[in-house]
Amino acid sequence: MMNPLLDFSALPRFSEIKPEHVNPAVEQLIAEARAAIVQIEKSESVSWQTIVEPLQDATERLGRAWGAVAHLNAVISSPELRDAHNAALPKVTQFYTELGLNRGLFERYKALSVNAATLSEEQRALLHHELRDFRLSGVELEGTARERYAAIQDALAEAQSKFEDNVLDATNAFTLDVAEAELKGVPADVVTTAREKAKEAGLAEGLCRLTLQGPCFSPVMQYADSALLRAQMYRAYSTRASDEGDVRFDNGAQIEKIMSLRAEEAKLLGFANFAEQSLVTKMADSPKQVLDFIRDIAQRARPFAEKDLSELKAFAASELGIDDLQSPDVGYASEKLRQKRYAFSDEELRQYFPEDRVLAGLFRVVQGIYSVKIVEGKSTSWHKDVRFFEVLDADGARIGEFYFDLYARENKRGGAWADSARDRRIAHAKLQTPVAYMTCNFPAPVGGKPALFSHDDVITLFHEFGHGLHLLLTEVATLGISGFGHVEWDAVELPSQFMENYCWEWDVLAHMTQHAETGAPLPRELFDKMIAAKNFQAGLGALRQMEFSLFDMRLHAEGQPADRTNLLKLLSEVRAEVSVLSPPAYNRMPWSFAHIFGGGYAAGYYSYKWAEVLSADAFGRFEEEGVLSPVAGSAFRKEVLGRGGSRDAMTNFVAFRGRPPTVDALLRHNGMTAN
Repeated sequence: MMNPLLDFSALPRFSEIKPEHVNPAVEQLIAEARAAIVQIEKSESVSWQTIVEPLQDATERLGRAWGAVAHLNAVISSPELRDAHNAALPKVTQFYTELGLNRGLFERYKALSVNAATLSEEQRALLHHELRDFRLSGVELEGTARERYAAIQDALAEAQSKFEDNVLDATNAFTLDVAEAELKGVPADVVTTAREKAKEAGLAEGLCRLTLQGPCFSPVMQYADSALLRAQMYRAYSTRASDEGDVRFDNGAQIEKIMSLRAEEAKLLGFANFAEQSLVTKMADSPKQVLDFIRDIAQRARPFAEKDLSELKAFAASELGIDDLQSPDVGYASEKLRQKRYAFSDEELRQYFPEDRVLAGLFRVVQGIYSVKIVEGKSTSWHKDVRFFEVLDADGARIGEFYFDLYARENKRGGAWADSARDRRIAHAKLQTPVAYMTCNFPAPVGGKPALFSHDDVITLFHEFGHGLHLLLTEVATLGISGFGHVEWDAVELPSQFMENYCWEWDVLAHMTQHAETGAPLPRELFDKMIAAKNFQAGLGALRQMEFSLFDMRLHAEGQPADRTNLLKLLSEVRAEVSVLSPPAYNRMPWSFAHIFGGGYAAGYYSYKWAEVLSADAFGRFEEEGVLSPVAGSAFRKEVLGRGGSRDAMTNFVAFRGRPPTVDALLRHNGMTAN
């Protein structure tokens, strides 16, 4: 029977992929790719068809198979699958390192660039990116430097994977068993789930089992009346994978290794530091420009954050008896203040967002502004809860397909993300349509009732769907620059953050809400309260983002040793500069900061706020022409979503907006303007 990872005839056969399939498939696909490279180097012809297309054919097969393995390891991790993934990872890393260092291929690409005038605009764009990436991959290094660069790539891949494994394992390893009476204030469905987990674990009746997974941790911190319980949960969460938590999963050594390797790699490539190297593929020009941007936003947000904190402390002391407000109390006190000030709670609001109604509302927006149709389809998948959909154009032709994996569960990486299972391309006169998956960690249905999403969950869903649309609605036919291929990293969040704006529009929410018990839509009165509360503690939220961004950029730009003492010293300096509320000394935020130590946001976490400037300004056109305007939607699809990496992000933005971006819309959307 064919190895399912080697079948590229249709959708991935996720339900059939087993750990024992991983290494044979990876080894075969790497061998095939290496053979294709040999043939390319032997060919005397210099053309797109003899150089780029055969290389794309070979590497795409490997990329799709490995992407499926990495995805499964993130969403249904098991010891066997993790072992198979980790055994194959060095082989995949070594191949791509070899590819980037291949001088023969580099010379073939340079020869092709001599005749760039004969290529299409898309082909020229990809060639430009590929030549740059060859140089960033060390192709011009010589002798021992080349060997050391290759070794660094292997070691980095291993350390970053281990970092993420440690965070997942530390999160899953923690449980706290408490009497149900201690959960006063916690929403009923969270208590029900905790009671069921205790029962599954064979605990005595009357006990509940809490975990650090989002659908449990977040509502406990927000609603639990017990200060002791909040403190226990906060400490466990903020010390995950650190020397202050379960030391089996301490990420200290991984952080030191990752930072040392990145600094060494940057020096080999001729950069002063890793931040400079990282910014080559971003819109921002230099670490100084990024630091100035971060500090400018922080300075604008600080007066609002100070006011937020002052009001919260006064409320906590007078109304809750909390005279010394600490980090474990902030979420709880904030929710109580919001309830008093705006007369509604997140839990009350959540009753209006059952899953199917939310999805219907999301699809209504997308179908209306982009003139597409979304229908549920059939496909095998990796878990029974996964849903599958098709995106069709106005004539019913398939544009693309996507998977939704929305619920939290054990052995699933936390957070939310979108990625590609297959990219759009035209090759050998045949169109390949894109396939995406969007992954979240929302509460699953409980007790036979539909899953209920908080408004924050809805925002997350819209955000990830924005990424999905970037993959699905691309009009680029060239692999490598379709979807968000080669889009500057600090512009990748533009489509996702753009979609978040719709979660605050009455004409959207009125069609996507239905009370779980009564069936009534969201009352206009409650919506008006939501809008009034929209920028509640926006100053504190902005400073928190700037804290993470400044820590990330300084860490990668200054080249200090990344041992525990220096990490904590840097974090303390950053908080002293931009924060108004400092966490306790035991807090080990960097030890679980997977965005920069495991994911792709190293020296790039600022990208969220940078792209938010773009997204707020882009949405400004919809505010001017109608938030569901198909005319504005058509232009956004054509000039931004459709162009991928075939043009630089600033050109895309100006083509859509008619001018460069300004920060005004962002400040207005966040309520950070002078009254």
